[in-house]
Amino acid sequence: MSKRFTSLATASVLVAGAALAGCGQQRDADVYTVMNSSTDESYHRWDAEAMARCGERLGVTIEQQSVPAAQVMTKALRMASSKSLPDIVQFDASEMPTFAEAGGLVDLGTLGLSTEGIPQGIVEFGSYRGTYYGAARSVNTLALFYNKDVLDEAGVRVPTTWAQLRQTAKQLTRGGRYGLALSAGGAEDGVFQFMPFMWSNGGDETDLDGPKVAEALDYWKGLLTDGSLSKSTVNWTQADVNDQFMAGNAAMMINGPWQVETLNSDESLHWGLAPIPVPRAGDDSVGPLGGAVLTVPNTGDEARERTAGRIVACLSSEKEQLTYALNSWMVPANARAAAAWRERVPELDSLADQVAVARSRTAQLGAGWSSVSLALQSAFQSALTGQSSESALKRAQQRATSGN
Repeated sequence: MSKRFTSLATASVLVAGAALAGCGQQRDADVYTVMNSSTDESYHRWDAEAMARCGERLGVTIEQQSVPAAQVMTKALRMASSKSLPDIVQFDASEMPTFAEAGGLVDLGTLGLSTEGIPQGIVEFGSYRGTYYGAARSVNTLALFYNKDVLDEAGVRVPTTWAQLRQTAKQLTRGGRYGLALSAGGAEDGVFQFMPFMWSNGGDETDLDGPKVAEALDYWKGLLTDGSLSKSTVNWTQADVNDQFMAGNAAMMINGPWQVETLNSDESLHWGLAPIPVPRAGDDSVGPLGGAVLTVPNTGDEARERTAGRIVACLSSEKEQLTYALNSWMVPANARAAAAWRERVPELDSLADQVAVARSRTAQLGAGWSSVSLALQSAFQSALTGQSSESALKRAQQRATSGN
């Protein structure tokens, strides 16, 4: 974790020095490169098809370079230092501010991209200090997935409040099956999953040791104490959570739409989707916006940057957003495309409702989000293995403030 923090903390220095030095690589005038994390065969193919369509419209060739998601930032930094950045980089939105802070990204507004028709929360998702650097094709957030057969057999309704979720999860815990599965691991997955509980309860990332954050973490601890969560939850990624749900080891889970394709591969699994329960009836279920944004690195070659901007505009157009979202089960960023998407996939309608009120993790903290994320990851591990939530979060706030 310390190595990860160090790399993000020094990124702005590396990017600033490299980006402002200009482009040092000879490039084919009609070939443009997009670096993304679409290593999965399906996603890689969908992106390749979209790039082929946009390339044909714009009269250029667009090549895709896919690397694992965890390596996008590191590879982009190496390429920046050698002045060989691709024309477009698709960053996870939580990492984008690091490049933007250093002046390593081009303001998309100056390249002709508009934010018209994009909900404000999603505009902020791709912005840093009020400047629009990243265009999202689709976004996602978290929801409550449940096994319809298990809930029907038990005669229980889908929970909508924390009290109901705790009661239902306890009631559905039987034998080798837990009532609920979620990720509380020491990585960004766990932080992403904690945000709906923290934010819906009024907690804030600038006040980690505040009482509302402690209440949310205590709620997680209560689920663990009840036996409704596996003790392994502190080690699970979101992929692990989905595996447990599909194997019948959990009656409900917190997860996102990226799991839908896998869930649908098992025809015997009858699942449903609902908003994540809230502390009290009537509260908003506020989750984190997830996904990636298309950015144009500052290479110093203004002509290529303008064309790269046209490519981003094409890939993030209303038509391409809808096509991508229908393939990937994500929610289009554009409001009109999202409305069409709702009609095509009504079973995910509640997910679109969640996206409408979801928040960007970096909206308040920008590049400072990374230190808060690391601090929270450590707090989960401590609190869910015995330490009090108050003590764990007090230490988290100290770490987030000091960067240690």
